[in-house]
Amino acid sequence: MSYKQGRYSNLIKPIFLFGDLIIINATIFLFSPNITNTYIFATYISFLWLVISIKNLFYEVQRSTKIVQIITLLLKQIVVFAIILYAFIGVFKQPDISRLALGSYLLAVFVLITFFKFFSYFLLSKYRIHLGGNLRSVIVIGKNEKTNQLISIFNTRLEFGYKFKKQFCINDKDFSLEQCFAFITENNIDEIYSSVAELSNEQINELIDFADNNLRELKFIPDNKDIYSKKLKYEYYDYIPILTLRNIPLGDSVNHFVKRAFDILFSLTVIIFLLSWLTPIIAIFIKLESKGPVFFKQSRNGFNYKEFDCFKFRSMTPNKDAHLHQATRGDQRITKVGKFLRKTSLDELPQFYNVLFGDMSIVGPRPHMVSHTNMYAKKIDKFMVRHFVKPGITGLAQTSGFRGEVETDKDIIGRVKYDIFYIENWSLLLDLKIIFQTLLNTLKGDDKAY
Repeated sequence: MSYKQGRYSNLIKPIFLFGDLIIINATIFLFSPNITNTYIFATYISFLWLVISIKNLFYEVQRSTKIVQIITLLLKQIVVFAIILYAFIGVFKQPDISRLALGSYLLAVFVLITFFKFFSYFLLSKYRIHLGGNLRSVIVIGKNEKTNQLISIFNTRLEFGYKFKKQFCINDKDFSLEQCFAFITENNIDEIYSSVAELSNEQINELIDFADNNLRELKFIPDNKDIYSKKLKYEYYDYIPILTLRNIPLGDSVNHFVKRAFDILFSLTVIIFLLSWLTPIIAIFIKLESKGPVFFKQSRNGFNYKEFDCFKFRSMTPNKDAHLHQATRGDQRITKVGKFLRKTSLDELPQFYNVLFGDMSIVGPRPHMVSHTNMYAKKIDKFMVRHFVKPGITGLAQTSGFRGEVETDKDIIGRVKYDIFYIENWSLLLDLKIIFQTLLNTLKGDDKAY
């Protein structure tokens, strides 16, 4: 099996967001609206700008987005921002604010944001055309009017940033999906576009399984609009309808930025206010009971199947099987101190350093040992989908009864099911709910915590 090693830049949308925040804050000083506390005002408009941006999908400007769609986004954003802006007067009881100066500020923000949005849009287009940056390698499976039109778009609309590699004709005598899979793997193809009309159900399922298990993005060119479902993402490249099979919220740069910011703040809080004084105490107890290091590190698979060292407080006597076998109920390798650490989940606390370093997230699919990941990738369908996002200290599967030792295939299948649901339905609110449920389970005690 060959796995995708690269991802597209997650910095573009956060940079645009940061640019807009600079504009709405710096423009304040060009006017004199007679605001009592400028810092409160700046915090207020910055926070609510972020909220309405996420709600309005303001930064959902894709490479195929039309100019009229950008204008619509701008108008929606500025109308809501205007309401929020004037609401500041009543919320913070600022009767002396100049309404005229506030209106001038709003107009200036609208003009500057509009200029910046179109400037960045065209700058990215020119970057793709002239410098060949921000490109995605693609193939097309199927040969009909729509697939030919799509290939024409890839080859002529260079500002979209798609590098067309090859078209596979299903009616060719020597055609096989295995041939496509080999080409995709050997040429590091990023996205697969396939005609739905020309494939059988069995072929579609085989294509889906390959894309899931090899971390490739799969998109369908529909024959009619009746096949759409709520889970399919629907968009246009010029006038060609395109379906994305699995819409991953964390693939969006703004969502990724929000989750990463939350991870950093949360992990820093735990490290500074908990681990700073708790680590020496735990270290003393570990050392008193058995010889060996305080910390235990183990190679695990994370985002995009990349290996990283996962940290824990050592809960077992040093042994050569630690990287091969999970802890089982009544495991003789577990020390007395280790038993307490595992029962209370305190052994997992060093993973907040993994979160800070960027290898893990607070919430996400739990990472497995490399040996187990390789085994489950071959044995459990769609297991590899878990690696579309960073692994977590806790996750939806863990709070839903699929924590700890995998005793039967039912355990790992259930874990994958909940992990995929989390990946496809991520929200910051869901993360907070999982964190709260994890704390609750820790306090109550978990039967599988051993």
